[in-house]
Amino acid sequence: MEIMAANSWGQRFVITSFGESHGPAIGVVVDGCPAGVPFDMALLQANLERRRPGQHGDPSRVVSARAETDEPEILSGVFEGKTLGTPIAIVVQNRDARSADYDSLKSAPRPGHADDVWKQKFGHVDFRGGGRASGRETLARVLGGSVAQMYLLAVSPSTRVVARALQIGPLPIEGEWPTAQVLEMLTQAQREGLSYGGQVEVRVGSPPISLGQPVFNKLKADLASALMGIGAVTAVELGAGVEAARAEGSEFHWRSISDQYGGIRGGLSTGEDIVLRLTFKPTATVLHQARSGRHDPCIIPRALPVVEAMVNLVLADHFLWRLGDRV
Repeated sequence: MEIMAANSWGQRFVITSFGESHGPAIGVVVDGCPAGVPFDMALLQANLERRRPGQHGDPSRVVSARAETDEPEILSGVFEGKTLGTPIAIVVQNRDARSADYDSLKSAPRPGHADDVWKQKFGHVDFRGGGRASGRETLARVLGGSVAQMYLLAVSPSTRVVARALQIGPLPIEGEWPTAQVLEMLTQAQREGLSYGGQVEVRVGSPPISLGQPVFNKLKADLASALMGIGAVTAVELGAGVEAARAEGSEFHWRSISDQYGGIRGGLSTGEDIVLRLTFKPTATVLHQARSGRHDPCIIPRALPVVEAMVNLVLADHFLWRLGDRV
């Protein structure tokens, strides 16, 4: 069995993330994407736009003031608008890092962040902006997930992955993001150095059937691992989730609608919509650190494309895996 470093994800559709928050660039190498997939630059840029910081011109978002343009450069693996089947390397330059803001971290790690545990593990770390423990690293996941999305559009055109906010702090989200009440709460939180978590739903409409393996690498297991690997995620639920503990079996398993399984049974996709819920903890940077820096009072608005990217990566990986399950 091949062992890969922990900066790579996937068995057949593999991404390797690289770069630090305040280094020259963030990027990804995608290996295993078949040749001939139409490469949609507009789709890639749209996904990056949803994740990127510095969107103060848009009143619907309260985000970090780090004004990155996030313009992707394709270095390899694409020619005449289609993938070549060779490694696809994509890089985005970091253009608005303010490293001096983090000088104090050399001796004073931030509560709730990974500063001290990374230092303890590796000894020598890039403390600027949190290095690879920064949310900036998720840009690489969106790059790779966008390529996975392009592959899925080619092989399963009806499949759609959509994440939406269910709750921000104590406030439920009804209808389209953002509600005026949530926007007011986050604006005040940004002003006062407070932060909030919340809950996200991700739904896979019309997924391919029979994705996943029946023992290890169940589809639900790989989805949970991919989503729990996103910073600030504290819980992942499939279908009925924790409510299943209160159910009685003869009712639970004989319902005419099988949404309680979340579209996965026996570790395999059934073809029904796959529905997961994620819980995010509040942003770790608070009070004077938040007021004096450039931070998000809630990461959920910018996390939605990251969630979708990780789900697309798992689906693409398992679609390729399924091709070898039988003759």
